[in-house]
Amino acid sequence: MNPVSLHRNSEPVLLERTGSFPMTGPISGRSTPLILVVDDEEDILELVKYNLKKEGFDVHCAENGLEAIEQAKASIPDVIVMDIMMPEMDGIEASRKLREHAKLRAIPILMLTARSDESDQVQGLDAGADIYLTKPVSIPVLSSQIKALLRGAKRYDMPVDVLRIADLEIDRDRFEVRKRGEEEAIRLARKEFELLYFFASRPGRVFSRQDLLDKVWGHDVYVVDRTVDVHVRKIREKIGEHYIETVKGVGYRFTDNIG
Repeated sequence: MNPVSLHRNSEPVLLERTGSFPMTGPISGRSTPLILVVDDEEDILELVKYNLKKEGFDVHCAENGLEAIEQAKASIPDVIVMDIMMPEMDGIEASRKLREHAKLRAIPILMLTARSDESDQVQGLDAGADIYLTKPVSIPVLSSQIKALLRGAKRYDMPVDVLRIADLEIDRDRFEVRKRGEEEAIRLARKEFELLYFFASRPGRVFSRQDLLDKVWGHDVYVVDRTVDVHVRKIREKIGEHYIETVKGVGYRFTDNIG
């Protein structure tokens, strides 16, 4: 089993060629999940495409954020693997625009980049990434994280189910949240919505960050330490500060005493 080594900006990118292993079904109803890989380095695109196709995925490619958005509109991929540093539109801006688009906001985004600073990770999560991985990464790791995103997305691909709690109406089918008396829906990114739904389904219970990572992201998903905090902050910005309480030294809970 020989790894393939590429160099980008003097950093090695190692992607290991492996055999395929069992697939998890896509949320779109396709027989094979469609992955959109976005990177401005043609050799990296080709290598990732080659290896992911060997793992059993269909793969489309884009070379910048603008092209990624157009491709996503045309094909609605099951997962997007997004680099950050790209011309015309970088991965941060592209992720934000995807999260603002009604038909694209629920697509899981895996950010794959050479930028490893905590500030970069937070920025990527703020923009809507579900998972943030830094290069170099092996194909087995990348593939397993894609499959974990597919499994997580499928858990929420269900018939209409509306949860009403406090002054919120949380529509699991539409990925929308409404406040009582307000006509305009509040739109959350997929993981923001899943986290809010998890909290609201269990009002009053306190969950540690690790509990939330295990229950909402899954045991087999790699996420950075700040993931839960960033997502809670984004939810608070969109629906209000008082629904999710911080329990100092423990974690978070959805308050059950809102009038």
